[in-house]
Amino acid sequence: MHAATNPFRTYVEATLDVLETAPGREVLVHQERRVTGGEFRALVYRMARALTGIGLGPGQTVTLLSGNLPEIVAARYAANLIGCSVNHLYNKLSADAQAAIVRDVETRALVVDPRWAGRAAEITAQAPVESVLVLGPTDTGTDLLDLAAAQSDAPVPGRARPQDVCSIRHTGGTTGHPKGICTSFEQVDGLSLSTPDAQEDEPRRQLVCTTLAHIAGLFTDVTLRLGGIVVLLEDFEPAAVLAAIERERITDTFLLPPLLYRLLDHPDAARTDTSSLRSLMYGGCQASPARIADAVRRLGPVLVQFYGQSEAGGISVLAAEEHDLGRPERLRSAGKVLPGVEVAVRDTSGRTVPDGEHGEICVRSPHLMQGYWKQPELTAEVLRDGWLHTGDVGFLDEEGYLTVVDRLKDMIIVVGGHVYTSELEDLLNSHPEVLQSAVFGVRDADRMEQVHAVVVSRPGSGVDEEQLRDLVRTERGAMYEPARISFADALPLTEAGKPDKNALRRTAEPAGIA
Repeated sequence: MHAATNPFRTYVEATLDVLETAPGREVLVHQERRVTGGEFRALVYRMARALTGIGLGPGQTVTLLSGNLPEIVAARYAANLIGCSVNHLYNKLSADAQAAIVRDVETRALVVDPRWAGRAAEITAQAPVESVLVLGPTDTGTDLLDLAAAQSDAPVPGRARPQDVCSIRHTGGTTGHPKGICTSFEQVDGLSLSTPDAQEDEPRRQLVCTTLAHIAGLFTDVTLRLGGIVVLLEDFEPAAVLAAIERERITDTFLLPPLLYRLLDHPDAARTDTSSLRSLMYGGCQASPARIADAVRRLGPVLVQFYGQSEAGGISVLAAEEHDLGRPERLRSAGKVLPGVEVAVRDTSGRTVPDGEHGEICVRSPHLMQGYWKQPELTAEVLRDGWLHTGDVGFLDEEGYLTVVDRLKDMIIVVGGHVYTSELEDLLNSHPEVLQSAVFGVRDADRMEQVHAVVVSRPGSGVDEEQLRDLVRTERGAMYEPARISFADALPLTEAGKPDKNALRRTAEPAGIA
């Protein structure tokens, strides 16, 4: 269809329209640089022409390898504007894993942060691509910024159709081979409009301190579209995050629960002015109700829990006003199901179970993925009759609150029943001397799973394994008692910021479990 007669406008075009209204307003901050809307918009159009000039267009894949740079946001927008699919690599994956993804998604162009030029050479040695485009001069590839500088900054019409693949987002690979989750342009546009907190009185000031390859990219899009400003940090470092909140008067940020705990535990937290915060959204993995209550007491009524999946989009939200310290059981829930989303909790036979009963959380909404990239059998397993089977175990209560109990694959089958890892983590975290914990199954010599817990205790704490065993036996019974409890200074995290239970399991397995 000719662009001039195409009524569909992508999220990129909608966002650039907003930036056009105030071209002198700052929209992106990175270290000492402050990029205006006019500068960003011009860069997107110049890049779009440069990408078109080397033969890129609808149906082709552009892969990004970069830190949190303004230029990488512009490169994603430019590629999507001309109808390309975009895949953003996690930086902390191995070169072999990154090369497998680059090959899998049939990458036509690899856009590279100059700081990652060496890694790009490793990747392309295993998975050659037609064009390596670097965001600055290096010995590797072609300088995309130089190509773009020679182009016009006049508007470029969008070439994407609603059902074209906009993004291919790979899971972190924590549950096996990474899966490419395909989301259409139409769905991405809907996601950017359906995130919570879209109605605000003052301009949003969003802090990004986790990788743009994950949900931080979505919040960047939402903020730009709402006429706000995005402050980009390269990575999560508690002191730097706290300093940025105070210096930039941050109103909104997103953290995975383990990162939130590190923020609260940092000595600067007590002396940092966080009064500008309107919304500190958390999600992505299970949260400890005890630590969330602590966060509410420390930061005020700004905590918002967001439950969703890359495959499903947003599912439910526990709003700030629902973080009621007088109802601690409410902090265990993932809140109310979002408008336009249907949730059914089903047993193994597919029957919808009554309120309060555990089952698999199944979701139907306009935001469901198209499917997994080139994996029709796997797609058919999770997408059935218009419903996405999330793989999460949970329940709905009589008030309509959704509680996520565990991942089906994380649930540990023991003699006498099931151990839900999040329930045991919540119990361990309730001990006043415990900061964090991770529970997982480790197979013994007979291939039976045994419950293993790794605990991070407060510095100088005297809590020991036997005290925690007593707590578990008293509160949950012998079935939940771990075969082993070990202690660590910190939990290893995946690049997305979730506890890396695969890494913990690999460490535990050689020792064996008696």
